[in-house]
Amino acid sequence: MTNPLTRLDDLLRRIADTVLDPVTGEGLAKSGRIAAAVLVDGVARITLEAPPAAVERFKSARDALEKAVTALPGVERALVVLTTHEGAAPSVRVRKGDSPPERGLAAPPPRVAQGLPGVKAILAVASAKGGVGKSTVAVNLACAFAARGLRTGLLDLDVYGPSIPTLLGLAARKPESGADKKLIPLEAFGLKTMSIGFLVDIDAPMIWRGAMASSAVRQMFDDVAWGPLDLLVLDMPPGTGDVQLTIAQRAPLSGAVIVSTPQEIALADVRRGIVMFEKTHVPVLGVIENMAWLDQGGGRRLHLFGEGGARRTAEAYRAPFLGELPIEMALRESADAGAPLVASAPQSPMTARFLAIAEALEARLAEGAKPPPMIRFV
Repeated sequence: MTNPLTRLDDLLRRIADTVLDPVTGEGLAKSGRIAAAVLVDGVARITLEAPPAAVERFKSARDALEKAVTALPGVERALVVLTTHEGAAPSVRVRKGDSPPERGLAAPPPRVAQGLPGVKAILAVASAKGGVGKSTVAVNLACAFAARGLRTGLLDLDVYGPSIPTLLGLAARKPESGADKKLIPLEAFGLKTMSIGFLVDIDAPMIWRGAMASSAVRQMFDDVAWGPLDLLVLDMPPGTGDVQLTIAQRAPLSGAVIVSTPQEIALADVRRGIVMFEKTHVPVLGVIENMAWLDQGGGRRLHLFGEGGARRTAEAYRAPFLGELPIEMALRESADAGAPLVASAPQSPMTARFLAIAEALEARLAEGAKPPPMIRFV
């Protein structure tokens, strides 16, 4: 049973202030060390930020915080993750109506990522977990944006398992270089698209270390002539490692969408993905539940992977829930055929679902979230 205290902003911070910051001598919450705190299904997950020079001193504070939080009613287990980044100063969250912080601790000057010429907005479609149908969702969502009249691009950033060449029926094609030596994106179904799969043997394993993969990702941004575009959709790789942090640093992301199936093993990674975007100051614009059910006819639905898990996770993290996508044979067949369902069957009920999600996301993007400052990770 899910505890009603799904968000611990107030209670957790009161408990956190019973543990002293080894640097400032204040409570951990007052000194701004608590970066994230959530309680889902009895498990409290807290992110504790420490300055790089004092990480060792914060280990005892982490252990004490875990012990204090575990004693709370409704908390079965506490997991406190100790993190740091170069140049970090204690950050103080100031809410509307709060007084300014008393301590004059200056934060490092913000770093703004270099934008992409001619690209108005960048949307990341992520899952943090492989095998949930993220690439299929990203392709059809990009086609939905294009159907709504937006000049749309699709960038496949899954360097270890690129799917976009197959999903768009472009596996046999190679991009050409323009006069400025930049690659010209391939075009299909109203989209400009680029993938590492266009540049290497798609059947060959990508045996790359993290630095090589990150370098390839940067080239997908820097060495491709993307503009003019209203929106560039990023098909993010699964996980929360080097490549994801490279993307967060390199691209001024306008927002992120999380794709998940309903079962707990996928939702655990979704929660980590949401926290990753929070820590990199990228707004999470919503959560999509994929493979939500199998239609058995007569109004009967078979929930193969559980029911409503992604919706509950979105509510727990105060993220918008964008909708459910059922398991549908036509979606799988169109993906295998390299003809996205939204483009090949514009009147289908599934296409209507993608168009509704695209409309909701377009409205959120139009609300004017400016590109966030970039952080340097170590």
